[in-house]
Amino acid sequence: DVQLQAFGRGLVQAGGSLRVSCAASGFTFVDYSIGWFRQAPGKGREGVACISPSDGDTWYTDSVKGRFTISSDNAKNTVYLQMNSLQPEDTAIYYCAAFTATWARLIALMKMGSGFNHDWGQGTLVTVSS
Repeated sequence: DVQLQAFGRGLVQAGGSLRVSCAASGFTFVDYSIGWFRQAPGKGREGVACISPSDGDTWYTDSVKGRFTISSDNAKNTVYLQMNSLQPEDTAIYYCAAFTATWARLIALMKMGSGFNHDWGQGTLVTVSS
């Protein structure tokens, strides 16, 4: 049973940093890719970043490139999203999700952000004040 728990919620000022974590259990961690998505108030879900823990491949949406870093600790079955230079537009609930899709298919899903069924869990709230 695939289980993911996102945590690390926080309130930070613009320009600040925050790290959110995604703890995985119930499956072989390196057999999946993990994606971070976010949903801002009144907006649709957006794919932020994803990682393949088995080979370290990563992908980022353009708006976070150079500011966010996704990483995995395979020994701890955990994926991290380090967020630097945060801006108010980064305010959202952040969700993590596990995928067995091919890398190309996962990138397509990340770019879609929504419109497909998946188990999203509760997410963790990140608030950036101006």
